[in-house]
Amino acid sequence: MDKNQGYAILKAVMLENGRGFALGEHPTAPSPFVTWACYDDEHGIRQYEWGHYGSDRAALEQDLLERVENYQEQFSVKVAQVEAPGLYKYYSTQRPVAPGTFPKPAGNAPDEIENYDKRIPVEGSAFMAWGHLTYTKPLTEKQAADYELRPAPEVSGLLREGGRPRPIAEQMKEAAKLAGERQAPAAPKRDAPDRGGR
Repeated sequence: MDKNQGYAILKAVMLENGRGFALGEHPTAPSPFVTWACYDDEHGIRQYEWGHYGSDRAALEQDLLERVENYQEQFSVKVAQVEAPGLYKYYSTQRPVAPGTFPKPAGNAPDEIENYDKRIPVEGSAFMAWGHLTYTKPLTEKQAADYELRPAPEVSGLLREGGRPRPIAEQMKEAAKLAGERQAPAAPKRDAPDRGGR
């Protein structure tokens, strides 16, 4: 979890131009909540400026939303990503989580690591996992693939409304469709010599 001036960053909304806004909390400070404008400098270190301080969390959460919306209107930019401790969950489907079995990108170490007693069904029994990790920022597809981690949001496509797994027949049809789209074109047929009916 990132910190600035003793305030733990609870949430950050980063925009496509590299700017963003963050909400922080410091329980023992006179004003325990703050929103800051923020950006990552040329060294990838998050910088915070222009703080709005207060003691009402709900009011500062609303201030964060208003600051983001006003900035978006003024500069016509979209939200690139939302960051919060534990927001991005990844399952370890091949092995228990141990040193060397998960990525530790600079500035995005895991917030939580939990191993299960055994490999168990997760996400409404959509698949099996040995444990999970949570991160403040999303991992790249390559980072997750290199360590055979499966992101939790991907599972939502496997589930129908109500959280129950979709029927197997429906999942198989979708898998066949995806496989057909990714299949290489058929090889051209060669002309075989006439063998006279043999």
